[in-house]
Amino acid sequence: MDEVKNLKLLCNRVRKDIISMIAEASSGHPGGSLSAVELMVGIYHVMRVDPKNPDDPMRDRFVLSKGHAAPCYYAILGEKGFFDVKEFGNFRQIHSMLQGHPDARKVPGVDASTGSLGQGISIAVGMALGAKKAGQDIKVYTMLGDGEIQEGLVWEACMAAAKYHLDNLTIVIDNNGLQIDGQNDEVMPLGDLHRKMESFGLNVIELPDGNDIEQVVGSLYLKTITGKPKCIIAHTTKGKGVSFMENQVGWHGKAPNAEETKLALEELSKEVV
Repeated sequence: MDEVKNLKLLCNRVRKDIISMIAEASSGHPGGSLSAVELMVGIYHVMRVDPKNPDDPMRDRFVLSKGHAAPCYYAILGEKGFFDVKEFGNFRQIHSMLQGHPDARKVPGVDASTGSLGQGISIAVGMALGAKKAGQDIKVYTMLGDGEIQEGLVWEACMAAAKYHLDNLTIVIDNNGLQIDGQNDEVMPLGDLHRKMESFGLNVIELPDGNDIEQVVGSLYLKTITGKPKCIIAHTTKGKGVSFMENQVGWHGKAPNAEETKLALEELSKEVV
């Protein structure tokens, strides 16, 4: 299908953008940005947004709760036409609009400033509840990291989402198994995440491969259960697409040097879609 092929090509461009941005800045978070590519590309495929009118009050909303994956966010917004891709070269520079975490005051298309882990989902719950109260047909999407959901604030937000029957809310968890200090199971085990989310009253969908764009888009299009927020648990690979970064915790927040950048971009250029 042309649609699937185009989405895969977009994912590949986004990965190249991520590597180039972080390398140019000598700073950033490649691992969790690369693992989230298909998830965020999929979300922006199904969302009702217009790059020419990013402040449309009736647009769908997206909140990047794991704000350190900003390179992925910026790459998608740039590729979609929210701003000139030339801005990528200013990533993490003083006075640039593309800071290390998303700033809604500066970046067209960013609906919420995020970075403090656990807070983004609460913002998304508030947006979804506001839309419900106003009788507006607005869908809200938020993406969390699996390490992030060790934060208690996340579970308070899930309780609220269920209580207020926010079936206009989709929670996506980038479950790559690693966080800054090591494996999640070693740092703070999450247990049976599927059963936990269900017990909080969410409609849970588990994806065996969250780096498969067809699986991702299919799950996002699945009809929601009336009165229940949707939660997609997507098993992904940290550093996906760059062999020497994959499943390596050291690439959580480290920029590649010139040689590593060259190797990464060569790998992505050879990738067959």
